[in-house]
Order: sequence, then C-alpha cells, then structure tokens
Amino acid sequence: MKRIALSTLSLALLGVTGVAHAQSSVTLYGLIDESVQYVNNATPVGGHVFQLFSGNLQGSRFGLKGSEDLGGGLKAIFQLENGFNVNNGKMGSYGYNGTSLLFGRQAYVGLSHDAYGTFTAGRQYDPLVDMVQPLTGDNFFGSTFATPGDVDNNDNSSRTSNALKYVSPVFAGFQFEGLYALGGVAGQTGSGQTWGAAGTYANGPFSVAGGYLSMSNNHATALVRTTGWGGTSDGMFDSNFPTSAGINAAYATASRIGIGSVSVQYVTGPWTGNLSYSNAQYYHDGSSTFGQTQKYEVGRAYLGYQLTPAALLGVGYAYTKGHGDASATYHQVSLGGDYSLSKRTDLYLVGAWQHASGEQRTPGVGGGLESATASIGSYGNQSSTDKQVMVSLGIRHKF
Repeated sequence: MKRIALSTLSLALLGVTGVAHAQSSVTLYGLIDESVQYVNNATPVGGHVFQLFSGNLQGSRFGLKGSEDLGGGLKAIFQLENGFNVNNGKMGSYGYNGTSLLFGRQAYVGLSHDAYGTFTAGRQYDPLVDMVQPLTGDNFFGSTFATPGDVDNNDNSSRTSNALKYVSPVFAGFQFEGLYALGGVAGQTGSGQTWGAAGTYANGPFSVAGGYLSMSNNHATALVRTTGWGGTSDGMFDSNFPTSAGINAAYATASRIGIGSVSVQYVTGPWTGNLSYSNAQYYHDGSSTFGQTQKYEVGRAYLGYQLTPAALLGVGYAYTKGHGDASATYHQVSLGGDYSLSKRTDLYLVGAWQHASGEQRTPGVGGGLESATASIGSYGNQSSTDKQVMVSLGIRHKF
C-alpha cells in the first residue's frame, strides 16, 4: 500500500482550507486478480468456454481510505473503492441490472473511537458479509467456494446504499454490528429499506458468528414488478445467462429477502475448519411474478491445510436446497490451492464441480418450472445441463 501524508500535501492539494493536520493520512490501495478459466456446459447447446476472468479469489479493485485524528481518541474516517475488469480496462462496479457505479464497492464516511466503536454512512457491506462470511471457505478461495447462485449473499454479490452502520469495539472477544438503510421513498418508509445485525465471538482457536439481514424491494407502482429488484441493497440473482432461469433469477420481483446465517470455525496447527448454515427466504406478494415464498437452506463445510508458510490447500462442500415455490437441490464440491510468491503476490488454482436436481422456475410473468441446471458459485454461468465443472488458474497482486 502507498501512504500519502496529508501533512505534506494538504497545503498544495487542499490549500483552500488553510489547515494541515499532522495526524491525518490517506492510503491508496488496490488489487488485481486475473485468471485463465475453463467452464463446461456454458452455452445453451452445451459448449465449453476458455476465457480470461478478472476476479476469482477477490474482485479487482482500487481505492482510497483515510483518517483524521480529531483528538480524545476520536477519528474521522472514509473509504472509496472502485471495481474494474483487468481484461478490458472498464471501470466501475455494477449493481443489479448492470448499472455502472463509480465507487460501487464501498463509499462511506464516518467517525471512529476505540472505546465507543465506529459509525459510518454511505454504500457499505452488510453485517453478514462483515462477520459471518470470514468464517466460511469463500473467505479463503473466493467465488469458486461460494454458495451456488449466491442465494444467501455469501460471496457479497449485494452491497447496500444509503446505509447507516455501527460497529462496536471488541468486548472480551465479542463484537456486534448493526445496519439500517433508508429507502428514501416519500410516504412509504419501508419501501426499499434494508436492515441487519450480526455478532461474532473469538476465543483462541474458536470463532463463531451469526446474524440476520432483511432487504426490501421497492413497492410496485403497477400490478407486477416488471422491472424486478429495486431496493437499497443490490439484487443477488443468478441471471448472467439470459436464455435460462438461473438458480434464483425468477425471484427478482420478491417483496423482501430475509437471510439468517451462522458459522463456526476452529483452527489447530496448520488446519482450519469451519461449518456454516444459511436460510434465505424470497417473500412474495401480489406484485411478484411467483406465487409462493421460495426458501433456500444452505449447509457449507470447509477444511484448509497450511502445507508451508507459503502454500495453502483447501476443500469445500456446499449443499443448497430450494423449496416452497420450486424444489431443487444443488451439490457443489470445490478444491483450491494458493502459493504466495511474496507478501503481495500469489498464484492460485481453484476448481469446482456441481450437480443439480429437481426443478427451478423460469423468470418473468407466467414463468413455469424447468429442470434445475447447475451454476457454480456466484459467477452466473448457467449450465446447459444438471452438471458443471469450472477450473481457474490465476495470479493476484496487491498494492
């Protein structure tokens, strides 16, 4: 990371203020993750795809973050983070429906105090991503180890705008967090709002975390929400393959999404193991294009082995069961290896196999049921069959 001391640059860059603070700083940081990726059954007729893919273990990004010491242990803080595609140079993170966002990954400002916690306002991660996701395989090997379709936002497909967030200090190993995002719709307080809370506890090699997140859609102005999702949180709908349903693409007209999640982790010597469970419910109302609440129950397991200080191996399994509106089951097995060339650069090889069974609903008004098709992790590469294999060989560099 490159640090720029405002005490030396502020007069030149911010001279209109006439003030420079010796305890202020700004950090320019970033990450580039690039890979060669193979996906089978990736076209409607079953074709295979070889491609360059940007962002496997982590999304490629750059950002600015900083703080100003206000005295008495109080600091002003901010963070602006932008995603980009290293293959074509396109800037911007993308919300649901492909909306380009300059600082779509994070954009917030706030106050922090060691004794009283941190309060921030802006576009931010939700409490489950902050506290539960770090105790899952996705934290170590990224999207290839994520929940099929990311139906429970395990891979942070959704971020929250207009959000107020509080994160407590750590009390004897325990920390908690709360978030509320204002919908901003006049006369409809609950329209589009998001709220959530989570807590985590760590004691030596043992850690546990759990929480709940509620994301509301905008109230419909017509009989049916033909435009799909429109809340303060992005929609996380597996719909990159427009000719097929996707695992949860049919539920973009849900009135609300509720996600409860819990995870436990234990570390002993070179071994790290964790187990997690999520329950995601896509609620319907009279303006939804589906007739019953769709539920996804997800069980995940991860086991990692630190072969050497530079080499990490991992295996993960995810079981996803959809029921209510449509009944389908997805089994996913993931393997990964990561080798650090330095503190900032590593090479990785990750792969996954998934099998789907049962039926899933097709998107749109009057969408029917079709045979469930596989879709590994949160990539949205919908298989043309009930099986899919994905392998990625990549390099990640942090600056």
